[in-house]
Amino acid sequence: MSYLYLALAITGELIGTSLLKASEGFSKLYPTVGLIIAFIFSFFFLSIAMKTIPLNVAYALWSGLGLIATTIISVLIWKEKMNVASVTGIALILMGVIILNLFGPEHSKASKNEKIGEPTIVASNKTE
Repeated sequence: MSYLYLALAITGELIGTSLLKASEGFSKLYPTVGLIIAFIFSFFFLSIAMKTIPLNVAYALWSGLGLIATTIISVLIWKEKMNVASVTGIALILMGVIILNLFGPEHSKASKNEKIGEPTIVASNKTE
């Protein structure tokens, strides 16, 4: 369920970022109001997702996938141009997201057995 919340957060970010462009520097009322609502929506669902997804993984996915999708939107909707540096940078970000998801802390034994943010109690046989 956490990844569904993260997907909703990414969707809110995409809508907010597109409306940020449409607001033309906050000079248009409706896009400005829409972007504020979209970013509140995005941060709300991002915060819920981070209850169980580690911060570095959640933020990498949120920002990385948001960047890639925003770039696609900018080319398709806003007719912005891409160059080799843009494509290279986006590819490196995508590789970072994949590496974090394959080998990040979420995949260690400790994080599979413990809930994030809860203290761990260790029993000791020592008597004093």
